[in-house]
Amino acid sequence: MSKSLMPAIFIGHGSPTNANEDNVYTRAWKNLGASLPRPKVILCISAHWNSEKTLISNSLAPKQIYDFYGFPEELYNLKYPAAGSPDLARQVKELLAPVTAVEYDNNWGIDHGAWVPLSLIFPEADIPVVQLSLAYTKEASFHYALGQALRPLREQGVLIMGSGNIVHNLGRVEFGETVAPYDWATEFDELVAKLVRAKDYDKLINFNDLGMAARLAIPTPEHYLPLLYILGLQTDGEKLNSLAEGIAYKSISMRSYLLK
Repeated sequence: MSKSLMPAIFIGHGSPTNANEDNVYTRAWKNLGASLPRPKVILCISAHWNSEKTLISNSLAPKQIYDFYGFPEELYNLKYPAAGSPDLARQVKELLAPVTAVEYDNNWGIDHGAWVPLSLIFPEADIPVVQLSLAYTKEASFHYALGQALRPLREQGVLIMGSGNIVHNLGRVEFGETVAPYDWATEFDELVAKLVRAKDYDKLINFNDLGMAARLAIPTPEHYLPLLYILGLQTDGEKLNSLAEGIAYKSISMRSYLLK
């Protein structure tokens, strides 16, 4: 890693219950926090903020969003009171202007795609967090291009985090610690890992052409698209290193990457 570039991360965030569980994934997130240089601010692209246009949060005190239902009460009592950063929001808007117009938003806050992993990576909540929405009206190549446009932020101490899941099919989920993954989930998860190693990003961008396993793994694209932002951030000489891998509940990939 160049000394002048902040690493970037893609987190397969999985269930909100990871916020208060001890497992191989949450331990990897904690270890990541201990090894990362301290960012000045965090920019998160979460699967859970989708909008027609590209939006950037610019509140000084973003609210914490519990955007899930039916989970244990203690999960709703967890607090992650990170500040926001209107200065970073302004920079993001300026950097993305050649690609797309970005509008400010102070209503969304920090959703669980951001605060669940961040509560383990940086548990003190003392680093400002800004979220960039996913414009659901745009093609995958658009999201990759936004990642490319955001590269200069890494020279300014900004940690960019994509948060989603490479395989995310809630309709096929089965709970239990010993359930084996679906064959198609393993197939697509391993195919993505292979294409990442080969830097064959055209195929990853055109994921709809990757067959039935891809269609089952990505019934809707919002959990997959954050990975494309991190791929777009990659510069010459950098690698995406595996942070964690595995498939939870038969159809949720927990594969995570560190770009440095």
